[in-house]
Amino acid sequence: MHITIFGSGYVGLVTGICFADMGNNVLCVDTNAKKVAMLQNGEVSIHEAGLHSLLQTNLATGRIKFTTDIKQAIAHGKIQCIAVGTPSDEDGSADLQYVFQVATSIGKYMNGYKLIMDKSTVPVGTADKVNAIVQEILDKRGVKHEFDVVSNPEFLKEGAAISDFMKPDRIIIGTDKQRSADQMRELYAPFNRNRDRLMIMDIRSAELTKYAANSLLATKISFMNEIAHIAEQVGADVEQVRLGIGSDPRIGFNFIYPGAGYGGSCFPKDLKALIHTAKQSKTNTQILTAVEEVNQRQQQVLFRKINQHFQKSLQGKRFALWGLAFKPNTDDMREAPSRKLMEALWQCGSIVQAYDPKAMQETQRIYGSRSDLILCNTPEETLDNADALIIITEWKLFRSPDFNLIKSKLKQAIIFDGRNLYEPKKIAQLGFTYYAIGRKFVPPFN
Repeated sequence: MHITIFGSGYVGLVTGICFADMGNNVLCVDTNAKKVAMLQNGEVSIHEAGLHSLLQTNLATGRIKFTTDIKQAIAHGKIQCIAVGTPSDEDGSADLQYVFQVATSIGKYMNGYKLIMDKSTVPVGTADKVNAIVQEILDKRGVKHEFDVVSNPEFLKEGAAISDFMKPDRIIIGTDKQRSADQMRELYAPFNRNRDRLMIMDIRSAELTKYAANSLLATKISFMNEIAHIAEQVGADVEQVRLGIGSDPRIGFNFIYPGAGYGGSCFPKDLKALIHTAKQSKTNTQILTAVEEVNQRQQQVLFRKINQHFQKSLQGKRFALWGLAFKPNTDDMREAPSRKLMEALWQCGSIVQAYDPKAMQETQRIYGSRSDLILCNTPEETLDNADALIIITEWKLFRSPDFNLIKSKLKQAIIFDGRNLYEPKKIAQLGFTYYAIGRKFVPPFN
């Protein structure tokens, strides 16, 4: 199939490369000429396992190409995939200007049947608006070209996006026409071989499914963080609670790890957008609103523990920070808890010495050069002359460190663990003061 992908960001690039890898002829179009030039040279600006090698392979075979020429891109594909960004607007709604710009361009330049596929995360009713925009422009042009608009939300986890696309647990298609359903079934046939993962539903239900999925996962995280807070107040151990409830197959262990709050490009943005959609339809969203409020509080929990331990005297204090990305296996720092923590520490006059396996360059891009941020080459280097160690991203290399080395390098043997990586009793036996999330505090053994 000939496929055009609008947007070469995270979703668009993964989508285009994976479709190309199955033998399709893919043309990705982006307005950022610098990004297009990089991609044409086989370079990617985001960290995603396997993405770089797949890009180079499919560039070499000519199955994927990149351009800034919108007219050429619309002429290329019978399938027009919209995968542009939908950032949060000031009122929490999804900003759809880029989606509508693509729809306008398709209506302006299409010269025959097109299947328009909404891959961007968009509010309920967006497909109807895209349909109306394209039809209005065709009417103004005085031409009658047929087209269909379908919803095809993505369910990609950062750090595992290639695997998720190649081996999806479900493929959601929202459409009201058999013609477009048949084409989508053909498009996804290579990803749907050992069992039928394709779920065809009405367009609005497909649009809502994406928001509902991310909001439910965010709910589980905030719920567990609320339980962790209760555990701290009543003297329980949230890790034991987690094991107890996760053993129930109706609950399971996924997304019930307490921590420093969720971040990233999806959960915060999608939750806000769903709350806004509900308000527009005059629907009360007590649970969704509470989920967001709990997460905002949770992103401050480490700072509160640090501030309390040092008796609100953080001026000149130096902290080792392990982790910057919002989660492991990515360099994405959008809405990352590390950012809220660093900014709070800086406001109090503290210095941060940070390390992350993949997000150092992104951190430099966001904050530039500043005297209170030192980006280190190794986790051990962050410890030099530091008053405490803070862990905020659960990268694997942080799980079994040399505690004796940590203790020897820190001014004081203090660890603030925002991801509950260690066992409190063991850490106490090593002589550390250890603060975690919802774990029983054990004083350091002498």
